[in-house]
Amino acid sequence: MHFDRLGRGELVAALGGLLLAVCLFLPWYETDPGNPNASIDGVSGALSGFEVHQILRWLLLAAAAAPFILLWIVIRDHELSWPRGEMTAVAAIAAFGLIAYVGFLDRPGAPGGAISLQPGYYGALLGTILMIAGGAMSAGQTERTRKPPGVL
Repeated sequence: MHFDRLGRGELVAALGGLLLAVCLFLPWYETDPGNPNASIDGVSGALSGFEVHQILRWLLLAAAAAPFILLWIVIRDHELSWPRGEMTAVAAIAAFGLIAYVGFLDRPGAPGGAISLQPGYYGALLGTILMIAGGAMSAGQTERTRKPPGVL
């Protein structure tokens, strides 16, 4: 194991993955206490992303694991056919899109105006941004090996 091979990009991405995983369990949404009809799946109050999104929670936890898989690859000095950090950035971009969609375009609960976003939601978005930046920094540090034409 070679911990000295870890760069700033891998550490930034890991920090983003940790932030995403932690914020998934913090409140993402809160219903308006002044509106008795405001609820998310029949529940009022502050709800975390893990409580509200039955399928998305597992996808986001998988995306949060991507930077730690990258750390393992770098520490163990595995050979890759793509620049390291590239798949972490791709997973983070997908997670960012999913989180932005459920917060800005298709917010759960009814009525829509009575559901507000909480700090856990914004922390999860920040975590994906850190993962994207860290993955891009890692991918920029390695060069893609060139192959002769016609070789897969």
